[in-house]
Amino acid sequence: MILTLYTEMNVIVTGSLGYDYIMDFSGRFADRIIDDKIHKISLSFLVDTLKRNFGGTAGNFAYTSNLLGLHSILLSTVGNDFQPYKEFLEKQKIETKYIAELPDILTGTYFGVTDQDDNQIGAYYGAPLRNNINLSIKKITIPIDFVHISPHNPKAMVKQIKECQSMNLKYMYDPAFQTGDFSRDELREGIAGAEILIGNDYEIELISEKAGVTHEELRTMVPVLVTTLGSKGSVVETRRDSIHVKPAIPKNTSDPTGAGDAYRAGFVAGYLHFAANHPRGESFRTSGAYLSVDELQVCGQIGSVAAVYTVEKYGTQTHTFTINKFKERYKQNYGTELTI
Repeated sequence: MILTLYTEMNVIVTGSLGYDYIMDFSGRFADRIIDDKIHKISLSFLVDTLKRNFGGTAGNFAYTSNLLGLHSILLSTVGNDFQPYKEFLEKQKIETKYIAELPDILTGTYFGVTDQDDNQIGAYYGAPLRNNINLSIKKITIPIDFVHISPHNPKAMVKQIKECQSMNLKYMYDPAFQTGDFSRDELREGIAGAEILIGNDYEIELISEKAGVTHEELRTMVPVLVTTLGSKGSVVETRRDSIHVKPAIPKNTSDPTGAGDAYRAGFVAGYLHFAANHPRGESFRTSGAYLSVDELQVCGQIGSVAAVYTVEKYGTQTHTFTINKFKERYKQNYGTELTI
């Protein structure tokens, strides 16, 4: 399968930007939970490591997508301590022009604890995201090839969906942990206009429930539905086909944080490169996905390879690879050449 790289493709990345404080607990969360006291939990863990990294759904996606040749333009809000992160992003040639910096608050911050089974408990301070409602895709002056709407301020996400639809922009809808904050109609509107709907298995089930549809009905609402399954891989569905994507094998499992964001970046990179060779016909919205089953399979596999690079490193933007190394890793896992 040949994948041609188009380095001029501009992807608007909405979502959160922040600092991640990641801690490792050498035991199991399950061993600390008493079943008949689940209604009144008070837990504390003695952790072995603590690291601060750059993170946030938007930053994580942009970082990996840039490694794969896309040009990411971040659209989000940060606080008065953002300068080190901004310098890092600009060094990676990720566009920061449209990031709003507020002088009176701190940048968003995630605190996560991971146990030895890779389960994670976390909390996120996201005060800057309230300002995202004041940002607009319409004010971006460069050509836009795709938009990734990842979880952040639900009201701002609704606004961005409407802007994408009014501007006829292709977008991936990724409501994730914000799903419960949308009304049924808001959720359906976001799905109905999306090119790709993505979430893990729990999130996709919640989306179906909140939208008031069955899984089979959900498949008919969007051209491509992607369900990530962690270490079990992922499933890519269209209105006609269901494609199981085997996971890539990590060399180690240092830190699962950000693996989902990296998968999304890999999937979109593959999707956009293939889509560039598929002119959209008038019947697209009624006929379903215009990429072939084989192409969608490759998109999922690219996502899986991108994800393991993140798993193998502490932090969500600490991994790196060259295109040649990525191709070698892809062939090791899937036995076929990937020309990008």
